Amino acid sequence: MENIEKKGLDTQIVHGGNVIDPTTGSLATPIYQTSTFVFNTAEEAADKFAHKDQPGAYIYTRVGNPTQEQLENKIALLEGGEEGLAFSSGMGAITTTILTLCSSGDHIVSTNSIYGSTYAFLSHHCKRFGIETTFVDGTNTENIRKAMKENTKIVYIESPSNPVLSLVDIEEAAKIAHEYGALLLIDSTFASPYSQRPIELGADIVIHSATKSINGHGDVIAGIIVGKKEILDKIRFDGIMDTTGACLSPFDAWLILRGMKTLGARMRITTSTALKVARFLEKHPKIEKVYYPGLESNPQHELAKKQMDDFGSIVSFEVKGGVEAGRQLMNNVKVCTLAVSLGDAETLIEHPASMTHKQILKEERLEAGITDGLVRLSIGLEDPEDIINDLDEALK
Repeated sequence: MENIEKKGLDTQIVHGGNVIDPTTGSLATPIYQTSTFVFNTAEEAADKFAHKDQPGAYIYTRVGNPTQEQLENKIALLEGGEEGLAFSSGMGAITTTILTLCSSGDHIVSTNSIYGSTYAFLSHHCKRFGIETTFVDGTNTENIRKAMKENTKIVYIESPSNPVLSLVDIEEAAKIAHEYGALLLIDSTFASPYSQRPIELGADIVIHSATKSINGHGDVIAGIIVGKKEILDKIRFDGIMDTTGACLSPFDAWLILRGMKTLGARMRITTSTALKVARFLEKHPKIEKVYYPGLESNPQHELAKKQMDDFGSIVSFEVKGGVEAGRQLMNNVKVCTLAVSLGDAETLIEHPASMTHKQILKEERLEAGITDGLVRLSIGLEDPEDIINDLDEALK
């Protein structure tokens, strides 16, 4: 479709990046389930290796495949970036990106409210490579500025954050990073490109666990980044090709392309339901606190309206009675499903302190606002009334 970037977001989601197979005319993207590609001549092989960063220069699926490329092009279009790059997991995307862009002696400033495995990688594993990380409360961007050093290469943020849904002013964080010659990386998984497009606000690289809302069906593990071609080519050919090998399989790329066609429809349903659930929980006598940027009572509600188109499908809350009350709640739900992950068709409920963020030391977890009684709820496609009634009965 010509001038697809000028069409509406839902039209871009359905048609963006699509290339009709010239041989068959297949509407669905074919799965190019191959490890390698055949060259007609030695000269053609040499030319493709010399221009491996150009579209269509397929050599080996670890560094490029037509099915992967359609997915990467679609995500780049939706995020407003020059290029996309697909990985075998969200953590594969994060670790490959950081290990490519940072070397021993470099420094990272990261917000402290982030996914548990990301926190573990930055706080513990990066040390083994001589990469230092300073964690700050990113809700006040002056904390980011105060932590910057001459050797800071990356400012890393999540917004909304996992699991307390705190926001970072993306535009201000980008300005600070760029003042020091650093790159701003943002994990935007909780928002998806439907709700938020950080590149428009100055971010250099946007990261997604495509396992979540982008795929939306709970049957794929994948990661995606979007940014400038020059940076992403380095991450592809130095990072995936030579360092981690964390490439996405063609079949999984195909599954995500299939799942993405309903991203807009799914997000409209789940975000609408999330606000209803958040308002119900906010008034419930057994709930201590609700974390959802769409609530007018949320202290960051105005920032959410400024940089998000809607407020996402994740609601976190604290149950009165702490961890035992939270466990009792999760053991008694019938519609909600007790499982980690998010963005699926099913409503998923989990306890961050003992599940997704268990690897973080308790004092570090509490400093990031992840209390013992915090419960994270990923809203699915069920009827809103059934989710609310299920929570109400379990709370009783």
